[in-house]
Amino acid sequence: MLGQSIATEDIKPIVAIVLLAAGMATRIGPNGAPKLLAEFDRMPLVRRSAFAASNSHAESVIVVVGHRQDDIRKALSDLPLNIVANRDYASGMASSLVIGFASAEANGADGVLVMLADMPGVTSSDLNRLITAFQDGKGASIVRAVSQGKRGNPVILPRSLNNAVLRLKGDVGARYLIKASGLPVIEVEIGDAAQIDVDTPEAIIAAGGIPAES
Repeated sequence: MLGQSIATEDIKPIVAIVLLAAGMATRIGPNGAPKLLAEFDRMPLVRRSAFAASNSHAESVIVVVGHRQDDIRKALSDLPLNIVANRDYASGMASSLVIGFASAEANGADGVLVMLADMPGVTSSDLNRLITAFQDGKGASIVRAVSQGKRGNPVILPRSLNNAVLRLKGDVGARYLIKASGLPVIEVEIGDAAQIDVDTPEAIIAAGGIPAES
């Protein structure tokens, strides 16, 4: 019995990554190319993000696609991912979170790392630091990336918040849930990567990328 107890305590909480890549990127402009196809180090941004996720210690990676999904799927070919389509992507981020979390829940994840596909600075090492913090917290805490103490992304939400996520609607993310949950929050410093996203052509260039052609 003692051996069984020790073995159980040694089991680490399972983390799945939900990579959000379904948005319409309206700030790029009505005729602009998808920001997720902008090139960083000769690689489409969405592939760069998915590559970082798939090379982390996460048990699985779920990519939620929607807008221009054929192009996005092509950019992700041959990576070990579970790609799910959000037909209601135009309604906002909540619908993508619901689909991603439903997939992660079905896979038995103890925590879901929510990763935005338009953050070029986030690396596998950053993700592993977040995952380790979640596991050290026994899967009971929220884990949030910060930059010099300023709140950012990605975040890991524990299984206890799954039902609340599945009830989300509209263009809202996890920020409200984090505040309302009452759960402890572990902050992990990952530097500027926690704050840099690319919503405009100017932001893509400033972050070292090349905007895709329309």
